[in-house]
Amino acid sequence: MTTVSNGRAGSGTGVGLRLPHIQEVVATRPPARWLEIHPENFIANPHGAELLLEARRHYPISVHTVGVSIGCAGGVDRVHLRRVRALVDRLDPFLVSGHLAWSTHQGEYLNDLLPLPYDEKTLRLLATHIDEVQDGLGRPYVVENPSSYFGFGNSTMSEVEFLSELVARTGCRLLCDVSNVHISAHNMDYDPYRYIDGVPADAVAEMHLGGFTAEPDEANPGADVLVDTHAARVAESVWTLYEHAVRRFGSTPTLIEWDHELPPFATLLAEAKRADQVMARALAADPLCAAAV
Repeated sequence: MTTVSNGRAGSGTGVGLRLPHIQEVVATRPPARWLEIHPENFIANPHGAELLLEARRHYPISVHTVGVSIGCAGGVDRVHLRRVRALVDRLDPFLVSGHLAWSTHQGEYLNDLLPLPYDEKTLRLLATHIDEVQDGLGRPYVVENPSSYFGFGNSTMSEVEFLSELVARTGCRLLCDVSNVHISAHNMDYDPYRYIDGVPADAVAEMHLGGFTAEPDEANPGADVLVDTHAARVAESVWTLYEHAVRRFGSTPTLIEWDHELPPFATLLAEAKRADQVMARALAADPLCAAAV
């Protein structure tokens, strides 16, 4: 894998830049620390790409792929990967990330991030695909933990063990989506704090925070299931877990995700400001953590 310069690095909390906000951001230059984009919104959108390049002059950029399906048994879509690489080369983002999931089948893209069993066979498949993606992009790939709604009976390791082994085999980095940890822990009945404590801290390059929606669990009357909708403010329970994650991972770039029912951009900036305040409080309360960053 060839390693390239990753441009200006983001620090503190950034916000997701979605197409409905891009003209406002370019015109008014709001005080965002950094911006994250989905390359799939710009690859076939020349006007959007030109606006994005203008925004890049003023903000560090992170790229978060939603179409690079590293879990697809049929292999990585090399045509799509080359298109992502072309945009990445123009932007020179400080990070390129994607999901521990699959979303393609026989050339068809599915509007979902689908889960994987955690076993040796899947591990070998994903390690091969991550190596291919990192070679294709010419830089490390940052892998995000998913939101989970069910498990596989043939899994032989936990999600944290699986992610740790992927790091060891490929040299990839990790994106710890703190909201996904909370969602999965609720849905799968495990301890989110223990999950955070098990993640290899030196591999975490970014964190995410996003809103979720509680829906009735049809299989368990009276209970609910949390769905990762990215359509609301960050929940109070997630803010508490995030403070714990900061003490574990230090001053790691953090993103506010909001993809549906988009509010005014100022609302995203207010969520980012709160995340910065939570990070500052967590670091101040742990001198050893603050001294290490």
